Amino acid sequence: MSLNNSHKIFNRDDLILLPILGLAFYIAFIPHQNYPYPVHIDEWVHMANSEALLRAGSTTFDLPFTGRETLGLSNNLEVGFQLFWGIFQRISGISWISIIRYFPGIVLMITTLSVYILGRRQGFGWEAAFFASLIPTTVGIMGPAFLVPVSMGLLFTPLALFLAFNFKTVWSYIVIFIFTCFLLTIHAPSAISMVIVLLPFILFNLKGNFKHSVGITLAVAIPFLAPFPWIFDLLLPTAQRLLIPQSPTEYVQLPLVIMTYGYLPIAIAILGIFFLALKGEGKNYSLIFGLLALLVMLVIFFTFHYGIPIMYERGLLFMMLMLSIAAGAGLMGVKNLKIPEKLRERLKLPQFTRHAGYLLCAVLVGVTLTMVIPERQEEPYYHMIEDEDYKAFMFIMTPDS
Repeated sequence: MSLNNSHKIFNRDDLILLPILGLAFYIAFIPHQNYPYPVHIDEWVHMANSEALLRAGSTTFDLPFTGRETLGLSNNLEVGFQLFWGIFQRISGISWISIIRYFPGIVLMITTLSVYILGRRQGFGWEAAFFASLIPTTVGIMGPAFLVPVSMGLLFTPLALFLAFNFKTVWSYIVIFIFTCFLLTIHAPSAISMVIVLLPFILFNLKGNFKHSVGITLAVAIPFLAPFPWIFDLLLPTAQRLLIPQSPTEYVQLPLVIMTYGYLPIAIAILGIFFLALKGEGKNYSLIFGLLALLVMLVIFFTFHYGIPIMYERGLLFMMLMLSIAAGAGLMGVKNLKIPEKLRERLKLPQFTRHAGYLLCAVLVGVTLTMVIPERQEEPYYHMIEDEDYKAFMFIMTPDS
């Protein structure tokens, strides 16, 4: 392979991506940095259910610890997540403690990489990846620092958008179909959030590329319709819940989540929406309206209290994911800013002002890191399990060992 060909494969943006991936791992590792055990209660539940599922050799198994309830496909909607990590643990031989401590960082790295893959074609790969690596984790909304279904579900939305934006083949529809099937088995709200984000692109293409819109629609719709008899039983109760106001006191407040994400990244994301709209094209408008569709869903729930609570709670993370992509476009716009040569000469500005956009971009990255990283480090997490408690937990969870 010649040096020229190597340059085509690995460019400057790919090199910038490397420290961003390291940053993503660190952000997800913060809750586990000084605590070796699972942090969120959901991590304990999924670990126990994975072990119980594998011991039973079936997706139907007795609830761990109490045995008073049987879990199956009808009342364990995240069984695919538990099966995936249970099989991975058995095949790899890696301890559960190591998986739950280190793999959230690896999953966030993959999510950041998927955002980079999407953004690179749009001209803002590393910029979007940078903001995606900073998505926060809280006990209330969870997030990429916990090994939970929604943190794994996040990575498929940018990949689905990338396939929809850039490929119009049967194989791309098959891959989107597989993504949707997998998401439905591990976390249905993630599948629905992905569909919400894809919907604007499908609608924008109805006129110009009807077949492509139909292909994507079938790829995301068939997995929902396949288990129709079972889903049909859930439709009426779900529709009824949409018409009943939910109690707002039980859920994380939207303004608090916005503050946690960071005012500066949000300001850059708003700038990014402006730049995307200025550039035009269906892909850019699709990113804008995908974000707005999620935001409308969240605002309706927060303001009027209509909607499905789990879609609100988990949709907050997908909103931050889309904000990260928009912020990447904003940072790209800042980076590409140039002072007109005639104006520079008239004002007798120094030579380095030729690269004013790059300098301002570097300042924004530095200020963002200075503001955001301490906030991520100071986020409170509960630590309820210590060494003796963990030994008792493992004794109960693995009675045959």
